[in-house]
Amino acid sequence: MDWSRYWRSPDRPLEAMHAHFERHVYHRHSHETYSFGVTEDGYQAFRCRGDAHTSAAGMVIAFNPDDPHDGHAADELGFTYRIVHIGPDLVADVLADIAGAPAGLPLFGSPVVTDPVLARNLRGLHAALLGGAPALRRDELLAATVGAMVDRAATRRLRTSSSSGFVERARRRLEGAYLDDIGADELAQAAGCSRFALYRAFRRAYGMAPSDYQRQLRLRAARRLLARGDEIGDVAARTGFADQSHLTRWFVRCYGMTPGRFQSAV
Repeated sequence: MDWSRYWRSPDRPLEAMHAHFERHVYHRHSHETYSFGVTEDGYQAFRCRGDAHTSAAGMVIAFNPDDPHDGHAADELGFTYRIVHIGPDLVADVLADIAGAPAGLPLFGSPVVTDPVLARNLRGLHAALLGGAPALRRDELLAATVGAMVDRAATRRLRTSSSSGFVERARRRLEGAYLDDIGADELAQAAGCSRFALYRAFRRAYGMAPSDYQRQLRLRAARRLLARGDEIGDVAARTGFADQSHLTRWFVRCYGMTPGRFQSAV
């Protein structure tokens, strides 16, 4: 049976989920955050950066911001995992505090890492977040976990965009007006290239088609409105979804929970 528990900070880009999934299949999506997880039981299969991966019990998952990925159980027994989402600004603050000076954002080269120390740190941080530990203890564990992840698993500083100029123009067009009903011709014209060239280059740069990226922007906008307490039906109407059911279907497919569960998780 599928189940999940969710927690999010009311004042910082910090979220955590504990879940067991047998039937749920994550649609291809990405997060604005760093996402660090540890598989507790079973086998979790997913595709990320064009390759197939499997995380077994004790293995650590490390997604960079905007790393596109999906996910599902590798067998009928399902999998249990813990995951923490940490905003890039918060990661930068933690690393600057550790170093005593501004530090560049890290890049994690492998989505799956076998490291018992990292797994233990993540379990400790996650348990503190969901278990209502005092703020000081949560901050201590956050610093220890982020520092260890960078020291033991990061490969280099986070990549800056190396996409061709027309892909960046298309992305900016989508981000600037994600509610618009933008056709392929219009987007290609804004980018300054052909539809075919844009589609191929965009998928290569962001791991998904422009239409999927636009829907993801709408989901992220919905999360922001839900987090401040707006009614779910109003949020759906204001973020480009046909109705509340439409928003709920995509929210579950990409985040593994309903909008109501997310909204009540403070």
